[in-house]
Amino acid sequence: MTAADTLSLLDWKRRVFALYTAVRAMEPEAGWELWRQTRDELFRSHPQSPRPGYEGLAYYDYDPEARVLAELEDVEAAPQAIETSGPEPMLFKPVARARFALRGEELMLELDWLESYGGGVFLSFRDTTSGRETYGGGRYLLDTVKGADLGDDGGRLVVDFNFAYNPSCAYDPGWICPLAPPANRLQIAIEAGERYAA
Repeated sequence: MTAADTLSLLDWKRRVFALYTAVRAMEPEAGWELWRQTRDELFRSHPQSPRPGYEGLAYYDYDPEARVLAELEDVEAAPQAIETSGPEPMLFKPVARARFALRGEELMLELDWLESYGGGVFLSFRDTTSGRETYGGGRYLLDTVKGADLGDDGGRLVVDFNFAYNPSCAYDPGWICPLAPPANRLQIAIEAGERYAA
């Protein structure tokens, strides 16, 4: 990595952190519009884009019912190796379970803590659209290492599937990404957020 690469990576991270800060202060649908526009521009023109010049980001229509508030409960579990898009797994420690209802169905997703330098909370999932309409390895909802965090509301975690996005490895195999752990493989279709247009 060159000095110029380092500066552009820092710029990408600053822009994503600033984006989520702005989104948290907006009404959900207006925040989603800003999120889409900013991501499209980053993919199209930023030097750190996983696919520079890419104009093919695709999304499901905004669905207000896809935004839920989740109660968190503590989890006591040893760190676990989570499969990645590369040859080596990454070590994450389950730290909480998010329980919520989506379209009348009670669901649960696990939140994990990255067990390497700096840490970070991570939440990815797969559903029945994975590998067909969305990236097969799953989509991300929360990745505090990269600034992806929609915050909380009244002590409950905001889980807004409209903001679900494909990891960088979906577009460039040079990126190594953690995939959705077994605990986060939902047996329903989450038709919200980013779709996968190869």
